[in-house]
Amino acid sequence: MTSAMGRILIVNVNWIGDVIFSTPFIKAVRQAHPDSYVACLLHPRCVEILKDNPRIDEIIVYDEEGAHRSLLGKLKLIINLKKKKFDTAFILHRSFTKALITFLAGIKERIGYPTKHRSVFLTKAVEISDEEAPHKVEYFLNLARASGINARDIAYEFFIKDSDRQRASQFLKENGVLDKDLLVALCPGGNWGMKRWPKENFAKLGDLFIEKLGAKVLISGAKKDISLTEDIKKMMKGKPVISCGKTTLKELGALLERVDLAVANDTGPMHLAVAMKTNVVALFGPTSPRLTGPYGPGSYRVIWKNEECDVPCYDVSCAENRCMALITVEEVFKEAKSMLTRIPIP
Repeated sequence: MTSAMGRILIVNVNWIGDVIFSTPFIKAVRQAHPDSYVACLLHPRCVEILKDNPRIDEIIVYDEEGAHRSLLGKLKLIINLKKKKFDTAFILHRSFTKALITFLAGIKERIGYPTKHRSVFLTKAVEISDEEAPHKVEYFLNLARASGINARDIAYEFFIKDSDRQRASQFLKENGVLDKDLLVALCPGGNWGMKRWPKENFAKLGDLFIEKLGAKVLISGAKKDISLTEDIKKMMKGKPVISCGKTTLKELGALLERVDLAVANDTGPMHLAVAMKTNVVALFGPTSPRLTGPYGPGSYRVIWKNEECDVPCYDVSCAENRCMALITVEEVFKEAKSMLTRIPIP
């Protein structure tokens, strides 16, 4: 397809995992329009996910909780977008406000799903199928396909530099992890508590990796997970390495590229590990892996035992958190061992 779209704005989503899901879409747009100028409107917390992505010419920050929270802030953003003279906007986010912003910025072609009663602001409203909702990767790619783009590549992309790898390697070295060591990452975080496998389970699993496989254990996550990871560390007999709050997202990507396997809840680091082609055991409960699970090429397995509750489930008052509690330490360890084929099964 020729580059008929000129200057393209991709209005992206707000969460790390979802932005990773959008990378096949970004790649498809770039390949279809190699000579176009492609910019991405993005939440500040997700900038690192797309930084250094060669498919993108510019990242424009939309800080909804900060600089652009007020009406005046949004007006400044609209004026800035108008000056950039975009011809086409792909609106990946379901937001009414984001569609309105592209309309007020004078972007001629505005393509998206008619959610939140915003079809009046779209020049091309892509129909939503009555069938089962597709995985988020396909949900985004369908916008490209509706615009005549032949989008088939569903592999995630996350670009890191050798300097990120060097800093990650130095961090591991300083914490006693050698290049020859078997290294397993535990990612116990999650956007809300119901998505998290019990921390005592992560502690028991970490000790099994150390005792049965002679592995080194890395516990990773965001700054907000520091307290959680410290609790897990206290519960363990062995001594894990903690990287929470000590790395950038790029450095976390480099760490996950180095590990032999990651065990993770449905959270950003899990999707990052898949993007880095790492072996992954993904633990799901109140969310559906059919919508937000690992996708595309890669080495991953999903454990999901939610048979009784609606999905997604946002019942934060649920005392049992049964869907996650049903996943046993033993079955996770068994899945992990089977993926670590270079390690003899004890």
